[in-house]
Amino acid sequence: MQSYTIGQAARLLGVSPDTARRWADAGRVATHRDDSGRRVIDGRDLAAFSVELAKAGTDEEDTPRTSVRNAFPGIVTAIKLGDVAAQVEIQAGPHRLVSLLTREAVEDLGLEVGMEATARVKSTNVHIDRV
Repeated sequence: MQSYTIGQAARLLGVSPDTARRWADAGRVATHRDDSGRRVIDGRDLAAFSVELAKAGTDEEDTPRTSVRNAFPGIVTAIKLGDVAAQVEIQAGPHRLVSLLTREAVEDLGLEVGMEATARVKSTNVHIDRV
């Protein structure tokens, strides 16, 4: 079975390694030592914990209500404005997302380079690659 280090788990959960370590120290997710002595989390345990976190997060009142489940919070790194259309780039952790939208939408949202924004992705075609 695949196991993940605390750092790998943190990246997959979208939190800092310190947060993942505190969760492990508090017993929220089970860990054990691998042959090298590193603390690791079994893949199945991490998957179950990630589902638990997602369910707990849906009760928060400050969470936007949307049907789009793939949210990538990040920072706006570039905006290219045309007469009618615009291109907005967001860096969300290791992911660079580019969105084409209207210039009016960019102006209505008040988007500027350096501000926080969330890219939401909804697609009828999703590809999954195994690492």
